[in-house]
Amino acid sequence: PIERLNGEIKKRTDVVGIFPNDDAIVRLVGALLLEHNDEWAVQRARYMTLETMAAMSDDPIISLPAAAS
Repeated sequence: PIERLNGEIKKRTDVVGIFPNDDAIVRLVGALLLEHNDEWAVQRARYMTLETMAAMSDDPIISLPAAAS
């Protein structure tokens, strides 16, 4: 995953070519990192729900609260 991210950053910076200042580079790379963070969060939430994580735990203290009946 980190290699893919580095490749994406290199590809985008090559398209721009010359940056007017350091802040422009920081904005571009920051935007790419935010985009990849959002994608990662969505993927993680899809596969690692609280219910599945609680089922993996052997510690009885770590569990989901009981649903109100």
